[in-house]
Amino acid sequence: MEFFLISLLNSLSYGLLLFMLSSGLTLIFSMMGVLNFAHASFYMMGAYLAYTISGVAGYWFAFFVAPLLVGVAGILVERYGLRAVHKYGHVAELLYTFGLSYLMVEAVQLIWGRSAVPYGIPKSLQGSLFTLYTTTFPKYQAFMMLIAVLTLVALYLVLTRTRIGLIIQAALTHPEMVESLGHNVPRVFMLVFGGGCALAGLAGVIGGNAFVTEPSMAATLGTIIFVVVVVGGMGSLMGALLASLLIGIVQTFAVAIDASLLDALSVVGMNVGPDVFGHAVLSVTLADVAPILPYALLVLMLIFRPRGLLGKRES
Repeated sequence: MEFFLISLLNSLSYGLLLFMLSSGLTLIFSMMGVLNFAHASFYMMGAYLAYTISGVAGYWFAFFVAPLLVGVAGILVERYGLRAVHKYGHVAELLYTFGLSYLMVEAVQLIWGRSAVPYGIPKSLQGSLFTLYTTTFPKYQAFMMLIAVLTLVALYLVLTRTRIGLIIQAALTHPEMVESLGHNVPRVFMLVFGGGCALAGLAGVIGGNAFVTEPSMAATLGTIIFVVVVVGGMGSLMGALLASLLIGIVQTFAVAIDASLLDALSVVGMNVGPDVFGHAVLSVTLADVAPILPYALLVLMLIFRPRGLLGKRES
């Protein structure tokens, strides 16, 4: 029971971090139809800005300011770059954001270097929150989960209970009607893109010190968030939440169990012959294949349910 509960808490915290990172991309795609390949780079930018600002003004100041700065950067990217290539179609948008991701990684390496930076957890959030059986649960992990849940609630309330949320949803399906009512649709798109980038920056602020802040952090999580968006359903916020939690549970339990088919066969009393190749294949553990499990889930989803868990568009 202890193993199950601790693994479940770890999987929920990882899954909620993935949701924070993918929610911004989902928001951008649902509004603009743009798959932003540089989205994980804004996550990286949030972590590095938080590291620099926290060294000068403290973690809590960085917690609020770094996502805002990333959001402003996203607004500038949309206004003076993405909007110009939007008229050339989705391929031009993909190439633009793909190239932008490389430029951001190179800029990070020029400013902060190629090695990891010592972006640590603040003292007020260090230590354990509670002890479950014989295992302690860190305060900061609980803090990450709390911020992710608050982000989900805030997004839901803004999109469904506020005037700007109604304008955003109307601009998605009836942009001409919204513009005829006096609303600036391109400005709405620009603010949504900036808001999505700010969410990625917030994920970087709370995820950069929980894991490692280094130039490769964008590449590490960049592909996973696209898996989340596709599995959850293109443009579905609740689908992104379900997919994030599912991937978090699958990967965390696979690493924690760390068993192989050879172990399972030995438990039931079956002996494997001297075949070296077969023995090697059966010796592969779940922890070894954990990194590819999300992509296996993606392939299965594309085969049996291309629109994703809760998506309305064909992905």
